[in-house]
This record gives sequence, structure tokens and C-alpha cells, in this order.
Amino acid sequence: MTRQSSDQPLTGKAITYVGRGGYEVIEIKERAVRAPGAGEVRIEVKAAAVNPTDLLLRAGAGGGDLTAPIVPGMDLAGIIESVGPGVSRLHAGEKVMATVMARRPEGGAQAKYVVAPAASVVPIPEGVSLAEASTLPMNGLTALRALELASLEKGQFLAVSGGAGLLAYYAIAAAKRQGQKVIADAKPEETELVRSYGADVVVERGPGFAEAIRREVPGGVEALLDTAVLGERSFAAVRDGGVYIPVRGWADKPSERGIQIKPVFVYECLERTEWLELLRDMVAAAEIKLRVAGEYAPEQIADAQRALQAGGLRGRPVILF
Repeated sequence: MTRQSSDQPLTGKAITYVGRGGYEVIEIKERAVRAPGAGEVRIEVKAAAVNPTDLLLRAGAGGGDLTAPIVPGMDLAGIIESVGPGVSRLHAGEKVMATVMARRPEGGAQAKYVVAPAASVVPIPEGVSLAEASTLPMNGLTALRALELASLEKGQFLAVSGGAGLLAYYAIAAAKRQGQKVIADAKPEETELVRSYGADVVVERGPGFAEAIRREVPGGVEALLDTAVLGERSFAAVRDGGVYIPVRGWADKPSERGIQIKPVFVYECLERTEWLELLRDMVAAAEIKLRVAGEYAPEQIADAQRALQAGGLRGRPVILF
């Protein structure tokens, strides 16, 4: 790769939302990317994962005063092109994975060049491709933050709804590493898949989720990570005074029986370098297997989003730059 001076802007493709709406608002634009500042690195992106947050952002969910154009994407893998002042842990030429906020003025991960805080960047795990590495950071950090909010002791039960999904997988693996027991749901044909993630008990996915949890854990679980967005319907699975962790915020609706509602927001932990390193170690130890659900060119971003929207993927679509 040709090295250019770190104090010069670089120009490259960026997936861009020119407004809020359907696939028609997606365009591929050339944009200049500034040099890294103090504590930052500039990455030549090779792969960027596509996540449900990208679809929500395009549709205008989450509100805020974010104005178009917007570059979506929260996690990426690539090669460090240059480092800013004060960065000594990372070096030009290193293969790295990183996570960034799409809701920042310069946008997210789905671009040829991205500037990121060095704290949000670590070398990729040994033995995986850049495409595989790009699927780990954002969902992995979300899983670790959810477990921090759950604050469980060894031997206590974490329930996970949407047990076959990627976020659920990472949360199950991390909980098992910490010594918790995990109960998750799955369709009958995916029961063994969720068991392979490390779940101790798998119940059938469906409207009887909470009742099925109570049959297995009569007193209710200490914490529930609700990746399936079941909401209040799942409260009955949680013991009195337990913790309910929603993944898409919570509109101050009341709980019941003293259940603590603790929404998980990944932006709170994007610079937890030690967590990114832990995730890398979990991959190296085969506690997490990374899954790419399809590889797409930037111009095929709508196809990648459609595949994700259709559901059932057990990995992430990845955009290759």
C-alpha cells in the first residue's frame, strides 16, 4: 500500500445517506478524510460490517439533530495508514479492527478511509480475515457492556432473548467466560446452534418465552438481555429486583416488582480498549467464531441491507473496500 504523508487529507469512497428514507437515499460518494489528530489513527478500511443500527439510522430512528449526508457503519477492519501525535501503541501498516460512532460529524465506518480514536482500535485476532474481524467490535462491546450492567456473580442466571443472533452469541460466550449460567431461546432447528454458543439451557422461541424461562428457573433469572426486543412481555422471566437490559433504549415506561431497567448503549464503551483486547483474546481462544454472512462491494450496500433486513443471518454482511 502506498503511504502518504499523515498530515494530508486522503480521498476515497464512502457509503452515504443523502437523507432519511428507503434505499433510494443511499449514494456512493468520494470524500476527503482529514489527517489524524492527537490520539487518533487513520485507517485504510478493507471491510466494514453491516448492522441493524445502519437500517435504523437510514430510517431516521433514534431522533436527534443529525443532518445528512451521513456515513453509516460502526465497525471496521483495515490497515493503519497513519497515526496522530501521541499514539505509540499502534503503528502504520498494522492490521486492526475498530469501532466508531456513525452519529459523529464525520460519520461512521463504511468508507475507504476513517479516522478513529486510538483507544477504539486494536490489532485483529490471529488467524482471522479482515472481513471476519470487522464483525466483532461493535456487537462484542455491546455484549460486554450488557454483562457489566447485569453485574452477575458466578453461577447466577443470565437469560438472552433472540438467542441465535450475533449479539446474543457474543453475550452468551462472554457470560460463560465469567462463570454465569445462560438460558436462551431458539427455533427448534437452531437449538443445537445456540447450545454450541455455550447456552446451558435452550427454550423454544415464541410468545411463551417468559413462561418457558420460569419453568427452567422457577424463581426467575437474575438478568435478561433482550436482544429480540420483547419488551414488557419478557418481564415475567426476571426475578423480583432483577435486571432487564433492553438493546434499543427505553422510554421511561414503568417496570414491575422492582425490576431494574438498564438500557445498553454501545457509545458508552467505544473507547474501552481493554474490552476490545478481551474480545480479540476470546476469538484467539476459539470462544467466539466469527461469521461473515456475505461479502459485498460498496455499490451493493442496498443488497447487503436487504439481506440483513430479511432476518435469519447468523453473522453479518460485510462491505469490502
